[in-house]
Amino acid sequence: MPTTIDRKGLISFLGLAFGLAWLAVSPLWFSGQGLAFPMAVPLMTAMMFAPTVAALIVTRFISPPQGDTRDALGLRLGKGRHWGWYWVFAWLLIPLMNLVSPFVGALLGLLQLDLVNFSAYRALLAQAEAISGPIPIAASTLVLIQIAAAFTIAPILNAIPTLGEELGWRGYLLPQLLPLGQWPALLISGVIWGLWHAPVILLGYNYPDHPVLGVLLMTGFCIIWGILFGWLRLATGSVWPAMIAHGALNGSAGITFLLLQAGTSYDSALAGPTGMTSWIVPLLIIGLLVGLRRLPLGDPR
Repeated sequence: MPTTIDRKGLISFLGLAFGLAWLAVSPLWFSGQGLAFPMAVPLMTAMMFAPTVAALIVTRFISPPQGDTRDALGLRLGKGRHWGWYWVFAWLLIPLMNLVSPFVGALLGLLQLDLVNFSAYRALLAQAEAISGPIPIAASTLVLIQIAAAFTIAPILNAIPTLGEELGWRGYLLPQLLPLGQWPALLISGVIWGLWHAPVILLGYNYPDHPVLGVLLMTGFCIIWGILFGWLRLATGSVWPAMIAHGALNGSAGITFLLLQAGTSYDSALAGPTGMTSWIVPLLIIGLLVGLRRLPLGDPR
C-alpha cells in the first residue's frame, strides 16, 4: 500500500473519473430528455467504466505505481488464509441485507408490503402480458425465482459493469488515500464515490422526488456501502470481492419492488433501495465489524 499520497496521480484520476462520467451522460442533458433519452441505459452503463478508465490511464501513463500494477490495483484473487470467506460475504450477505431492508422500511411505516399477493409486481406483470401475451408462471413463483437469482447469478451478471467502478474506487482510489488513515480513507472515498453520481442523480435517478437533495442522499448511501466494499478490498488485498459485492448490491436492489403493495407510494429519500431506511442494516453490520475489532484492519493488504 502507498505510504504517501501521490497528488499528481490522485488529481489526475479524479479529473478523469468525473470528466468522463459527465461526458458519457452528456446527451441526457443536451437532449433535454433526461432519463427518458432512448440511449439512457447504455450511456449510464458506459459512465460506470469512467473510474476504471481513469485508473488505467493514470497508472499506465501519468503516474505509474512502484512495483506491479496488478498488485497496486488489487487484481490478485486475494491474500491471507481466509480470503475466500470474504467472497462469501460479498456474494451472499449483501443481497441478504437488501432482502431485509424493505421489512425495516415496513416496520417504520414507510413502506407497505404485500407478501401474499405481491400486488404491485402483479400489476407490472399485467402490463407486460398486455404487450407480449400471458406469462405461464405464477407471480409468487416469479418472485421466488428473482430472489433466488439475487443470491446466485445476479452478482456475477452485474460484475462487469461494477468492475468498471470498483477498479477505480476501491482498486486505485482507496489505497491512495490510506496514508490519511483507514477511516479517513474509507469515508473520503465514499464521499467521492457518491458525488461522482451527480450527473444522473440531478436528473432524478434513484431519488425522482429529490434530484438535488438526492446528491447528498446518494453520498450518504455510498459512504456506508463504501465502508463495507473498502473493508473487503483491504482485508483481502483484492478488488474482486468488492466487485462481487457491488454486483450483488445492484443485482438485489429490485427486491423491494417485488414486495410492494399495489397503489401505494413511498418517499425515495426515506425508503426504497437507496433511501435512508436501506442504510440501517449495513450500518448495523459496520457496527458489528467494529465491535468485533475487524474494522479498522490491523494489517490492510
